[in-house]
Amino acid sequence: MSGVGLVWSNLFRKKVRTVLTLLSVLVAFVLFTMLRSVAVAFDSGGFGPAGVDRLQVSPKFSIIDPLLISQLREVERVPGVAAVTHADWFGGIYQDSRNFFPKFPVSPKSYFEMFSEFAIDPDQLEAFQNTRTGAVAPAGMAARFGWEVGDKIPIEGDIYPKLDGSRLWEFDLVGTYLHGDRRDETGSGVFLFHYDYFDEAKQFGQGQVGWLTVRVEDPEQAAEVASAIDALFENSLNPTRTATEDEAQREFARQQGDIGLMTTGILAAVFFTILLLTGNTMAQSLRERVPELAVLKTFGFTDGSVALLVLAEAVLLGVVGGALGVGLGTLAMMAIEPQLQQFFGLIEVTWPVVASALGIALLLGLVVGSVPALTARRLSIVDALRAR
Repeated sequence: MSGVGLVWSNLFRKKVRTVLTLLSVLVAFVLFTMLRSVAVAFDSGGFGPAGVDRLQVSPKFSIIDPLLISQLREVERVPGVAAVTHADWFGGIYQDSRNFFPKFPVSPKSYFEMFSEFAIDPDQLEAFQNTRTGAVAPAGMAARFGWEVGDKIPIEGDIYPKLDGSRLWEFDLVGTYLHGDRRDETGSGVFLFHYDYFDEAKQFGQGQVGWLTVRVEDPEQAAEVASAIDALFENSLNPTRTATEDEAQREFARQQGDIGLMTTGILAAVFFTILLLTGNTMAQSLRERVPELAVLKTFGFTDGSVALLVLAEAVLLGVVGGALGVGLGTLAMMAIEPQLQQFFGLIEVTWPVVASALGIALLLGLVVGSVPALTARRLSIVDALRAR
């Protein structure tokens, strides 16, 4: 029998105990994979290279405070600014509250010029620009709800009623667009409609927007441009806080709490428990096999080789459980990505997360197996056979 076969056979001498321990390790690494992936998404902000030259201008004190559309004209005159557009949070419900997706009133042409990762047919963009009640949706979202160009999309407003007191907003779908990442494939993304219609028809807040998006001429000068924009409105009734798109997204995420710290605390507790559980399993297995280890030494196995066999069992238990946990965690993340992406952009299990999980699995096996391996190395043949 080969060394691997011997290790595998010894590991599954008590099948029920080993399987239960393996499942515990598996669950721990499922949690690790999912929680670390979410934490990485919170830290990264969810934006790729497409947003490196963009700034987000937000209200200084609270995201529920408004900015004025007139501020856009002033920002356009700041040196280093190449283009500016705006958006706002609409809220609203389509048919059922479970059908959540973000909805932004925007200026059609300037918005799509700003976000180069959005691809839309030029004729549909022209129709969006010229249709007062026009709207466009990600292609995946349209497929998800069965929308076709020409359909009317009813949205119940939960924040903004209309001037006539009605909360029913109806939009004409004039086109669809593609997003540069996998969000479109999952049916998520942002439903966009015409700001001019929204501003004219809403009951309050005319001339207000939620935030501005700025493209800078030179990304290396982004910090200086951001400071200049904030200085422009420092003593106004609508002061601003300007940051890169990536940093603005991280600040939004941090309002939910320190996700990195919370996930670290949860995982520390989980892995401490798993360390005790697997350590007890290996110690119990060693006690049951003391005479057998003595026989191996009698047949010519060195102290080091016997210790290595015991250590390999713990490492195999940790690595197999870790690998299975990472695989199941990845599948689980793929299943819930559409819901999470609507808030935090693209969330996926990255290779660094996988590598760190497998590294921890290996370390777990080494730590758990070190004491039993050292005990096996020091085992006396006479004392072990006498104990039998």
